Amino acid sequence: MDHEVRITLRLPADLHEWLVSQAKSARRSLNSEILHRLEVGRGSDSADEQSP
Repeated sequence: MDHEVRITLRLPADLHEWLVSQAKSARRSLNSEILHRLEVGRGSDSADEQSP
C-alpha cells in the first residue's frame, strides 16, 4: 500500500519558476514534476555509491 506524506518545501523563486516552466513543458503538475525529478535522481544513487 502506498503511503503519502505531506511536506512544506521552501524554494528560491528562480528555482520555482524553472520547475514550473519544466512542468508545463512536460504537461505535468508541479508536484508531479518534482516527484519525477526526485525519482530520476534516486535512480543514479548506485552510481554515486561507487564513486571514489
